[in-house]
Amino acid sequence: MDSTDANANPNANANAKAGTNPHGLYPWQGPAWLQLQQMLPRLPHALLIHGPRGTGKTAFAERFAQALLCERPDAGGHACNACASCTWFVQYSHPDYRRVRPELLDAEDASNDSAEGADGDNEATGEKPAARSSKAPSKDIRIVQVRALADFINMSTHRQGRRVILLYPAETLNHIAANALLKMLEEPSPSTVFLLVTDSLDRLLPTILSRCRKFPMGEPPRAQSLQWLQSAGVKNAEALLAEQGGAPLRAQEMADSELRGAIDELLLHLATPGTEAAIKTAERLQKIPLAALVASMQRWIHDLFLLKLSGRIRYYPSHEKQLAALARRSDIAGLAGAVKSFNDRRAIADHPMSARLFIEDMLLEYAGLFAGSRITS
Repeated sequence: MDSTDANANPNANANAKAGTNPHGLYPWQGPAWLQLQQMLPRLPHALLIHGPRGTGKTAFAERFAQALLCERPDAGGHACNACASCTWFVQYSHPDYRRVRPELLDAEDASNDSAEGADGDNEATGEKPAARSSKAPSKDIRIVQVRALADFINMSTHRQGRRVILLYPAETLNHIAANALLKMLEEPSPSTVFLLVTDSLDRLLPTILSRCRKFPMGEPPRAQSLQWLQSAGVKNAEALLAEQGGAPLRAQEMADSELRGAIDELLLHLATPGTEAAIKTAERLQKIPLAALVASMQRWIHDLFLLKLSGRIRYYPSHEKQLAALARRSDIAGLAGAVKSFNDRRAIADHPMSARLFIEDMLLEYAGLFAGSRITS
């Protein structure tokens, strides 16, 4: 789950931080906002906002939800941040607004608040957190959360306005919850607007897709993303933006991440693979989250495959020389197999029997792509 899109903060003042405009939007989101304003006269009952991770879709959806409930939106359709409705919204207490997301995101927010010395209020509800449970918070949106919406959508709205439900990431709906939501989408309640946000359209039920109006938010313009990252003080912004597939928020997150050193060590090994080095590298990296390591390897192998096919590099242009040397040592069939294999590894990276053995096996498989050949300059 990607925190750069999932952990949106509906507080307008907090969101109007460095890098966003006074309305809390990122610089690249202006055209999408204008498009939404043009849709307002015939706004669909369910809007599915989709696009790449790390581009601020969820924060954008929060801003739109607040604007839909605002009593005095400005000429551009932005929330006024001053009316009673806006006050309720930023305090997580608006009677006509519900936010549905996995328990894990609430737990992460609570953990962040605690680390920052907050007073312990739950960001999602404004309530004091319950006693800590030994049960791990769910990564899915569960049926009980969707069923809780039934009474909400059948009540009269406050001041005869809209009611808004924001649900994200929509791909985390488990199958039972998705079917329950489908029934609500099939028979929409008057004045109710569903805002669903997803990174992965292919992980949603076709029946849900067919009952929502799709609203794409693509990758931000590269120049705009670079300017935003540089204004935020991110070093090596160009390389980080490429590494994260053009997603500026993910690039910023990686720049500040404690994982940066480990990822750089992994890339150094990938540039000079070998059996003995694989075992030593696996031992040093065994405490690093596996999903991050697998994702980096997926991008590296994707670049090798792309370079072999078309002579282009997407994620690691700063490693062009090393990638070119490795591409000469490999073959298309082997790289195609590696792409599939590492996709499969990503699916089980969260539940390995042994992290060290998982990494070791992964690096040895990678080294096998170049067995019997030598690097040529």
